[in-house]
Amino acid sequence: MKKDFYEILGISKNASAAEIKKAYRKRALEDHPDKNPGDKASEERFKQAAEAYEILSNQDKKAKYDQFGHSAFENGGQGGFGGSMNMEDIFSQFGDVFGGHFGGGFGFGGGGSRRARIKGSNLRIRVKLELKDILNGVEKKVKVKRLIKAKGVTYKTCQTCNGQGSVTRVTNTILGRMQTASTCPTCQGVGKMVDHRPDNADANGMINQEETVSINIPPGVTDGVQLKVTGKGNEAPGEGIPGDILVVIQEIHHKKLKREGSNLHYDLYINFSEAVLGTTKEIDAISSKVRIKIDEGTQSGKILRLRGKGLESLDHYGKGDLLVHINVWTPQKLSKEQKSFFNKMKDDVNFIPDPSDKEKSFFEKVKDMFL
Repeated sequence: MKKDFYEILGISKNASAAEIKKAYRKRALEDHPDKNPGDKASEERFKQAAEAYEILSNQDKKAKYDQFGHSAFENGGQGGFGGSMNMEDIFSQFGDVFGGHFGGGFGFGGGGSRRARIKGSNLRIRVKLELKDILNGVEKKVKVKRLIKAKGVTYKTCQTCNGQGSVTRVTNTILGRMQTASTCPTCQGVGKMVDHRPDNADANGMINQEETVSINIPPGVTDGVQLKVTGKGNEAPGEGIPGDILVVIQEIHHKKLKREGSNLHYDLYINFSEAVLGTTKEIDAISSKVRIKIDEGTQSGKILRLRGKGLESLDHYGKGDLLVHINVWTPQKLSKEQKSFFNKMKDDVNFIPDPSDKEKSFFEKVKDMFL
């Protein structure tokens, strides 16, 4: 079981953004690879701290983690490294947190400085899902066009920045000599320049290629949730790392079922005779048909709860329920014989409304829906 992110950084859930950054910086410096060469346990703590910071420093990801825990980022969920991020990835994303420590750069593994690796741009796609897909989770295969390095392209070290990706300038001011660093204007921070470019490649040695990408979508996702497929975005030139695919979920509304979290609502209409005499009905519970019994004398507005017939919750706490709302349909056109019958029944004792204590009010029924 993964360790709690707040516990990793030694902070409370109410910690501010500044406190989160300060706590991460402290943990990262304590377990920094330069400070603990060859220490695998220290390296693992360093990665855990980076993953915790990656989630808690992002307002949206922090909110999802606070609500769903680690499960919000499993099975392709957005955020988290999933154990795949290496040291260079960490330094490329969070190098600014370390400031000028350890040789003034992002050094590790012996104390030498090393530039941050350029990351390719992310791709954003939208995937439409029906309730049956959301019920059990689904694997979707989608075609995406992404930039990749052309076959046969070669790169050479940028002469302007000597492969560092940035240039340092020293200027004299009234306050003394000031040193500033900026992205290399020649290689745009890549540290490499195209040495040999195939005919079909762009100026950076990249080509556009269509690929089929498999996306594992966990059960219980909701409309608007964003998942991440790591490393399947645009590649970066030179020795850069690929970007990601950000998958936005769009839920297709069901014709008869309405969703409320992990619960489903179904409006069932029955006629007056069925309400009086009782009946059985078959309804669609997404994965299968379900037969329900309507007792005689059922009142309009009654709610039948079918436990466990809803959707899987995103935090894996079990399935929601299917709530069947009974609506008694009042006939709008009657024959003379029918009208005559109901006129006779107006004053019949069995037709006079007489709700007992067992009959719940509308507000009590709504309250029961959330219990």
